Amino acid sequence: MNFFFIPLALEISIKLNDMINRTLIRLKVVQMMYAYYLDEGKSTANAEKELQKSLDKAFNLYNYSLLLIPAITDYAARRLEEREAINRAAHVDTTLSHRFVDNRFVQVLRSNSDLHHYAEDEKLSWNNEVPYLKSVYEKIVESDFYNDYMEKDSVTFEDDRELWRLIYKRIISKDEDFDEVLEEQSLYWNDDRIVVDTFVLKTIKHLSEENGSEQPLEPAYKDEEDHLYALNLFRYSIKYGEQYRDLISRNIQNWEFNRLAYMDIIIMQTAIAEMKNYPNIPISVTINEFVEIAKWYSTPRSSAYVNGVLDTISKRLDRFSL
Repeated sequence: MNFFFIPLALEISIKLNDMINRTLIRLKVVQMMYAYYLDEGKSTANAEKELQKSLDKAFNLYNYSLLLIPAITDYAARRLEEREAINRAAHVDTTLSHRFVDNRFVQVLRSNSDLHHYAEDEKLSWNNEVPYLKSVYEKIVESDFYNDYMEKDSVTFEDDRELWRLIYKRIISKDEDFDEVLEEQSLYWNDDRIVVDTFVLKTIKHLSEENGSEQPLEPAYKDEEDHLYALNLFRYSIKYGEQYRDLISRNIQNWEFNRLAYMDIIIMQTAIAEMKNYPNIPISVTINEFVEIAKWYSTPRSSAYVNGVLDTISKRLDRFSL
């Protein structure tokens, strides 16, 4: 169900506290609501499974993206060994730099317990993607920041880490070849890339040599409440969908309900479900979050219209759990 991608501009609204946060959950619920209403069978049980699978895959991609860093390093090490073997056979007395393959940041990441155990449990590996490893490695060695790094008299752990931050930000996160790799492996992953890249860059920035292998990575969810929030928001949106759509119909002005963009209806229906059933979330936060979704997933005028309708509804809404 690859209906959407998460736009770059939404990156700024993502709070970096936990991998699957409520911004991402809202996006996923809207996506699944749209898919649910397109499906003639309309199985809520299947839709809930797909929603959970989609959220799990986002965390899966986070770990898979981190594993790319040592995988590229291993590929570079093999290339270095081949060049050294050729030099030995030709009796060429040239010492090749091991700086890139001995990068201490990569060593710390490779030894990380969370990453190691997750990769084993989920059987994540880049072993079958050698052509892509070759492609991205060649892009790295052609970059100015790689050459600046290799020409330094000496490097610190911070230099090692900064190199990989630049590699990921300037090469990997913008690499269309990476998109192709993801498309072949999961229907969900390209939807999640912008969000996941944000968390990968955060992890690179905060991984320290002092904490070593025991430094925790980003958790999938902040707590069980956030885990249940996704499923319950979807359930409320479906269960009381007719009531919420009637509420929308009674609060639109100068427009007929059946002329509204279908995505606008889905977005407002989900927003109302949150406003009515999550009184601990400020209404202003709910409206802002769903207006941002409307900016990117609906018509050019949708965000202003969705904002106005939700604002009107919020002022007349009794907030309670149905």
